[in-house]
Amino acid sequence: MADKWSARDPLSVHRIDVEDAAGVRLIAFDRPEVRNAFDAAMYAAVTEALAGALEDGATRVAVLTGRGPAFTSGQDLNEMAIIASGGGGPGAGRGFRDLLDVVVGFDKPLLAAVHGVGMGLGFTLLGHVDLVLVDEDTRLRAPFAELGVPPEAASSLLLPERMGWQRAAAALLASEWIDAEEAVRSGLALRVCSAGTVVTETMELAGRIASFAPHATREIKRLMLAARRPDVIAARAREESAFAALFADPGTNPGSQLTAGLER
Repeated sequence: MADKWSARDPLSVHRIDVEDAAGVRLIAFDRPEVRNAFDAAMYAAVTEALAGALEDGATRVAVLTGRGPAFTSGQDLNEMAIIASGGGGPGAGRGFRDLLDVVVGFDKPLLAAVHGVGMGLGFTLLGHVDLVLVDEDTRLRAPFAELGVPPEAASSLLLPERMGWQRAAAALLASEWIDAEEAVRSGLALRVCSAGTVVTETMELAGRIASFAPHATREIKRLMLAARRPDVIAARAREESAFAALFADPGTNPGSQLTAGLER
């Protein structure tokens, strides 16, 4: 069974594909023309799809992937530049926070099939994913220092935890690219898949997990989350406070860096 999902905002257009089969929900980011960049409608659509997976008793596992040549290039910089200039309105940034609320508390197994570029959120989101498989063409990058903004999604905690301090510092402070092999060596991913097979292999792994007793896999995930969730919540609060402070100060507002990023 396959459905087209979009945000509930009547002005929004299609943003993701959702496919449900054999206990697995595949959520595919579907804005290939902008490398699956997240705008407000995308945030709303993915949040709704993940929340629905939690509520649906037939869904035992969720898988994230991207359509076209990229996993996701992260935040839509056109929309972020508007927010940086103060034109985003009172709800600006709410979609990102809502998505993270669901992801941080997602107590069913969550997998990702990554290919092509994973930039910004396409990188930091992986810190919340239980099992990550990467195509051999995968390239990940956290451009926050270059853009003049703090890290996001509790990555200041989760990346050093997964990668070790040195590799996380290279990713966050130097904005270095990470290829598929390095993603596995650093603990970001489980394994590299041959070109074009990452979705198939991830769905096979998800199907294996979905074949087990759902009360067992969900309880395991809950117990794993319980050990780190308070630290993740605290890290998010620190990052969001730092982000708000930068945008509130004209001397550090990163609007110019974001505009430059749009021009590259």
